[in-house]
Amino acid sequence: MLIYSRFAIGLIILSCSIFHIKNYSAVAVTLFTIGLLTDIFDGIIARSLNVSNEKLRRLDSTIDLFFFIAVAVAAFISSPQFFYENKIELSILIGAEATAYLVCFFKFKKEIATHSISSKVWALILFATIVQLMMTKTSSILFQVCFYLGVVTRVEIIFIILVLRHWTSDVPGLFQAIRLRQGKPMKRHKLFNG
Repeated sequence: MLIYSRFAIGLIILSCSIFHIKNYSAVAVTLFTIGLLTDIFDGIIARSLNVSNEKLRRLDSTIDLFFFIAVAVAAFISSPQFFYENKIELSILIGAEATAYLVCFFKFKKEIATHSISSKVWALILFATIVQLMMTKTSSILFQVCFYLGVVTRVEIIFIILVLRHWTSDVPGLFQAIRLRQGKPMKRHKLFNG
């Protein structure tokens, strides 16, 4: 329910932006926050109920991608000037994300579901950047942090995928991927990827 609710929330945010509803910024930020909370708690709850599996993790990753694309399109509709002014950085970020997905599809014929710790940190910075953009129609320093961290985390994910012998979800970082490749057990954190 939490995963599919994020799909619905993404559609609602996008619709609110298209139809220029009254108090759009407040509504969009509220919905975006709820969506992020569903993303944080779906994995924690699934692991605590012992129902986390490959199908669920792959679905979570796919819905996450849709959710953030829907929110980004909504942000573009409400703040197009920001996107024009930062088109090079945004193109690099999109290219890095697309490259990570392509590498995973070519190697494993599956989508990414590494859910690395650095990607979780980046998701929070991305969230803050988009909230600032929704509220003020601009972002400068926060966007620069988001851009560089986004590129670094996408590069890490690409290396994780290249290092892994088999598709694996919830890999905390490159070091743990190397341990897996060496046949050593991966250290997991109960809260983040246990």
